[in-house]
Amino acid sequence: MLDYRQLDWKLITATLALSLIGIILIMSAQYYADTDYQQHYYQRQIIWLLFALVVFTVVIHLPMRIFDVSAYLLFFITLVLLVLVLILGSSRGGASRWFSFGPINLAPSDIAKLTLVFALSRFFAYTKLPVISKRRLALSGLMTLIPVMLIIKQPDLGTSLVFFVILFALWFWSGMSPWYLLLILSPLISLVTASHWLSWAVYFVVLLSFLAFLKPGMLNSTVVVIFNLAFGIITPFIWNRMAEYQRLRIKTFFDPSLDPRGAGYQIIQSKIAIGSGGILGKGPLGGSQTRLEFLPERHTDFIFSVLGEEFGLWGSLLVLLLFTFIFYRAIRIAARCRSRFASGVVMGAVAILLFQFLINIGMTLGFMPVTGLALPFLSYGGTALVLSWTLIGLIISADYRWQEY
Repeated sequence: MLDYRQLDWKLITATLALSLIGIILIMSAQYYADTDYQQHYYQRQIIWLLFALVVFTVVIHLPMRIFDVSAYLLFFITLVLLVLVLILGSSRGGASRWFSFGPINLAPSDIAKLTLVFALSRFFAYTKLPVISKRRLALSGLMTLIPVMLIIKQPDLGTSLVFFVILFALWFWSGMSPWYLLLILSPLISLVTASHWLSWAVYFVVLLSFLAFLKPGMLNSTVVVIFNLAFGIITPFIWNRMAEYQRLRIKTFFDPSLDPRGAGYQIIQSKIAIGSGGILGKGPLGGSQTRLEFLPERHTDFIFSVLGEEFGLWGSLLVLLLFTFIFYRAIRIAARCRSRFASGVVMGAVAILLFQFLINIGMTLGFMPVTGLALPFLSYGGTALVLSWTLIGLIISADYRWQEY
């Protein structure tokens, strides 16, 4: 029988506070919307929150052993759903990402984040392969690539990035050195720096110096150099094969003024909204960018811009502190769990929430490209809210049963 007094109520309260703030922001963001349906988004978010709390309650009552034993089965079922959504899913804006059941939309990609955490946590908890074993890297990488390829097919590049973050977080948490993780990431750095020959040349000098310092072995060093050369050489080919809107999105990330009425519009309006809020903000329903509908996707991707405009610096700092507290508590829980599986699940949950938090807020401030990743607990969206509360439920469950192996 669950002893509710032993639960981490500070963590639960912080999460609930964020969810309630999200409902207030959604109501404010859509208060002046054109249709009655849009004006009442906040009511649907309240319903989703109640459902999420029911799911949370169920999750904290389930022993972690259940998820451990069924991890691979759940992962396989999710892969089937990702295939089916490409065939039977609801198509909007050229993307097939959801199963539609009347007013309810279910995104299998959100579920896949959770089941990948289960599958990788079980793999790392029980594998006898050495930490830097090529087979260990290949198997865990393949488990990640399969759902990623299906999600890219939808297409949904922003969500697919979360899966790599989960993989790298669990690689690190299962014992891999950060230096080796950096070597694995190095071809992507080569891809970016190869946009100019001088930056690429400087990067290669740094890479070779790093290899000399780390001494990963002749074979591994050769493989790293070959992959870096290959990724750098294909950079112009990738750039030329991109659609024009994709190239424009990258350009406007560095300089939004290149297309102020198109690809750069969202970033420009977001910065104006946050900057105009000042220290104390303009108050609920008082944001001009929100009220006059200059700010696109204000109830989903750019909900933090509404927060900055209407509640100012102090309101933004409150939300940032709540998130920081949640991440701090969760990492402490992951560190003290005796079960390697439970510890991995908590760290995977932290990776999902932290990455989406950083990308979304960075996007609204113009530090990150626009990817469509929602801000956990605050952005409008039923499946995402339920997933976020499910992750909190797993963290609370792992904390309650931290002594179990």
